[in-house]
Amino acid sequence: MITRQRVLACAAALALFGGLTSLAEGQTRADCERQYTPQRGQDGKDVVWAPTEDAMLVRMLEMANITPADKLYDLGSGDGKIPIAAAKHFGATAVGIEYDADLVKHARCLAAADGVQTRVTFTQGDIFETDFSDATVVTLYLLPALNLRLRPTLLEMKPGTRIVSYSFTMAEWEADDHIDSFGDGSAYFWIVPANVDGGWTFRPESGGESFDVELEQTFQKLGGAAGNARVTGSLKGDEISFEFMQQAEHVRIAGTVKTDRITAIVTRAETSTKYVGIRN
Repeated sequence: MITRQRVLACAAALALFGGLTSLAEGQTRADCERQYTPQRGQDGKDVVWAPTEDAMLVRMLEMANITPADKLYDLGSGDGKIPIAAAKHFGATAVGIEYDADLVKHARCLAAADGVQTRVTFTQGDIFETDFSDATVVTLYLLPALNLRLRPTLLEMKPGTRIVSYSFTMAEWEADDHIDSFGDGSAYFWIVPANVDGGWTFRPESGGESFDVELEQTFQKLGGAAGNARVTGSLKGDEISFEFMQQAEHVRIAGTVKTDRITAIVTRAETSTKYVGIRN
């Protein structure tokens, strides 16, 4: 759970970045700023540069449930604030992709000054041409049109990949969560859903009568039919749940998707049975 105390503590720590020194590198963030200081609103390839507010940055990373096991990619990383914070305060491995070579050099300097250069990498490149498919978390602060250009690539990522966008949505792909904060802007959170669109046949693991379901998927939302019954449900990464009425019986399915296979518990009334669903 994101608490106000946690956010304020991390934001305060971020505010102290300017006073921290890396003994190994012998430089401070102030040294980096003297070498190069990016200006709010300076031109970039597709956007102008603007920093993410510290308090919102922390809340974004908290919302994504960042852990030391994660690999975060920040698309359009600018001065590197998000990757550096992910490594320094959450222990994650992080990669920033930035088109502007001066910003890349500046971000590397800041990472070294904060002592996280072994866990943070900054790459000079185009976010539409750079591979970030091994990410477990993706962050971005772009524009609506760029979010839509990225959306097909994001939807093809591994189910369960978490995405956080500062300020802008993904249009019809509704966010799984969001933050509205007066003065700090908004942030939106998605979990990449598995692809389950199409026909499935479910059979009990121990043998018995099967049933067929035609699933219709719109991002993380599910519709479709089981015979003449209407199906409703949703996906959370590779976790699936849906339900329908079979005659007068309420049927609930909850399970895990792995490509063309769903391992699920099917519950009818008070009886639960293990089933395996195979895509037709």
